[in-house]
Amino acid sequence: MIIAIHQPNYIPWLGYFYKIYKSDVFVFLDDVQFTKNSFQNRNRIKTSQGLTWLTEPVLTKGKFGQLTNQVRFNNNIPWKRKHMKTLEQWYKSSKYFDEYFPKLQNMYLEAESKEHTLVEFNIKLIKFICEELGLNRRYEISSELEVVGKSTERLVNICRCLEGGTYLSGSGGGNYQDEAAFKDAGIELVYSDFHHPIYNQLWGEFVPNLSILDYLFNCGNNVFNFLLEK
Repeated sequence: MIIAIHQPNYIPWLGYFYKIYKSDVFVFLDDVQFTKNSFQNRNRIKTSQGLTWLTEPVLTKGKFGQLTNQVRFNNNIPWKRKHMKTLEQWYKSSKYFDEYFPKLQNMYLEAESKEHTLVEFNIKLIKFICEELGLNRRYEISSELEVVGKSTERLVNICRCLEGGTYLSGSGGGNYQDEAAFKDAGIELVYSDFHHPIYNQLWGEFVPNLSILDYLFNCGNNVFNFLLEK
């Protein structure tokens, strides 16, 4: 069984969903230290003026060292409506805008009447996108597994807890992971072979590594067939 593990980022890039696609179980790593203005609470889209960030405003004052699952939104800022207006402004002429935007808009508007944490809302969006992409996977949340350890030890223990024989790492994991720890635990370590596709985009020259929403609005939900053809 292949296990992939990642923080529940905000509307992540294609490579994030490729890891889900290649795994049997995907674990949302929610009980690690939060890093403000990382991809945990923001991502980029493309406009006629260049790239712009969509950022979820969060409460951080006096909360240094808080875990990701403790992070709450600063709802004094009307960010959900602002994000919807921004997406509408720059993607309304895209081929699949009418198919996906109303669903996303409903999710954001519904969230305004509820008190979501960062983790809850991001996971909700990720699962929605997975459904649209036809991804039917088993999902787990690391804090609910009650594993211990830091860094590589924690990843190994999550795999053990879920009886996974293979850990699927992001391509950059070799820069910080202790590969010997996986071997000693009898867990095969493999790295993602994701290669970013070039697809039809609005607003000029192609730019990779944007939010998955850029692909959805421009190309629809056939991303994995598209990737496998490359």
